[in-house]
Amino acid sequence: MEMEMKIRGLMMDPVTNMPIVILKDLSGNAVLPIWVGIYEANAIALEIEKVSTQRPMTHDLIKSLLLGLETGVRKVVVNELKDDTFYAIIWLERNGELISVDSRPSDALALALRLDCPIYVEESVLKSSKVASTASEKVNNEELRKWLEGLNDEDLGRYKM
Repeated sequence: MEMEMKIRGLMMDPVTNMPIVILKDLSGNAVLPIWVGIYEANAIALEIEKVSTQRPMTHDLIKSLLLGLETGVRKVVVNELKDDTFYAIIWLERNGELISVDSRPSDALALALRLDCPIYVEESVLKSSKVASTASEKVNNEELRKWLEGLNDEDLGRYKM
């Protein structure tokens, strides 16, 4: 089952110094942090801040291609967590036909922001994420989990949505 979520913020992980996209469900009960690369975080931040660039960025180009091909994005879904790596699917719709495209979550999220389409996360991913964060030895995840769950709008800084 899929749970609709929104991007609530973009921030730096205080432990690993890597960017994190914070997804929250619409009721605000579930939180899913997704670590992304610097360039991917920049693409998301540019759209959050509505910063225009002189030349089209990759996700802007994809948006233009889809619109030119009269193809819409129905939704993006973070559908799997395997070996500490998140996976996503972009669901395209063209002439009534649904087409699924494998994607990195960061690219799917950047595109979803640009096309204003819904973002979903499979419940199994939310459950796996909680199990993985407890089992992972990369960082002290219990502290990080508590920190993430306790975030409020002020903590999300200038990237809050």
